[in-house]
Amino acid sequence: MKTTCIPVDINVDNDEVYSQAVDLLNRGEVVAFPTETVYGLGAVATNDEAVKKIFAAKGRPSDNPLIVHIGSIEEVSTYIEEIPDIALKCMELFWPGPLTIVMKAKKDILAPSVTVGLSTVGLRMPDHAIALKLLQTLKKPVAAPSANKSGKPSPTKAQHVEEDLQGIIPLILDGGSTGIGLESTVLDVTVNPPAILRPGGVTKEMLEELIGEVFQPSLIEQEQKETPKAPGMKYTHYAPNAPVYLIEKDKEIVKSAIKQLHQVGEKVALLAPSQYLDLSADYYFSFGDEGNIEEFGSKLYEDLRACDKTNATIILATTTSTEGVGAAIMNRLEKAAGRKWFTKDYANN
Repeated sequence: MKTTCIPVDINVDNDEVYSQAVDLLNRGEVVAFPTETVYGLGAVATNDEAVKKIFAAKGRPSDNPLIVHIGSIEEVSTYIEEIPDIALKCMELFWPGPLTIVMKAKKDILAPSVTVGLSTVGLRMPDHAIALKLLQTLKKPVAAPSANKSGKPSPTKAQHVEEDLQGIIPLILDGGSTGIGLESTVLDVTVNPPAILRPGGVTKEMLEELIGEVFQPSLIEQEQKETPKAPGMKYTHYAPNAPVYLIEKDKEIVKSAIKQLHQVGEKVALLAPSQYLDLSADYYFSFGDEGNIEEFGSKLYEDLRACDKTNATIILATTTSTEGVGAAIMNRLEKAAGRKWFTKDYANN
């Protein structure tokens, strides 16, 4: 299959491009497109055969549910049994935006492969001009996980989608770099108190200011669930080729670790704040200034992918606070590392 990648300028009339994407989606094909979080791989969410093509393209486990993207709040009632007041409040404040809301789905409307046997579904309205234009032109719901091979870092540029899915999908809409760079927050409002199933750009603190108590389980608690209600709860994600190890954000500790790794012949890639530039890592990727958590989040996947273009044999990633967006960053880092931490007895492991 030939994969076409078309640049889309939001300031230019691109009706022909959107028509091409809509035609493909209506014919049961998949299309990659940008959102404000990461690039998504979309199929019409009411067409089960089309949705199965997402799983095939990504190599995604078949019991991992998909988020459904819509172009307006008015569409929610078409797919949801009853919309809780809490959900309405969140939609009014955070939509369009990086918040997915899990609610009870109406029966026999969405494709079975979207909900994978669950009675719930996660809906979101993306805050990106290209995504919204596509959805509003199509006038159908679109199931769309991240447009990457399953388990790899999510794509924040069209180039990343091409690297993973060239020759596998027919069309990529290239809208440049995404903004936030981390997948949406997933909030389950079918439980009391509401629970964050995946942290993201809409933080626990932001939600609690609006709706009161919100439960945010640890990564271990999330993975203890037998059936995931949302993407990212059960499987290893965001992993580059070389093993990732978390390490405390302390220059002396990192310096010592790099020295020890060099002594046993490792090639070290370091993901750390800009203040760590002077350390002797073989490859260095800056998260930005130490206090700029948003820049850290927006560059994380790009930096993890960049490590694959080196001959690094190990990746050290410094940690951050779990406050605010830090919770989402640490969630992704822990998954990329499989919760492995660098320790002084590394050579004996």
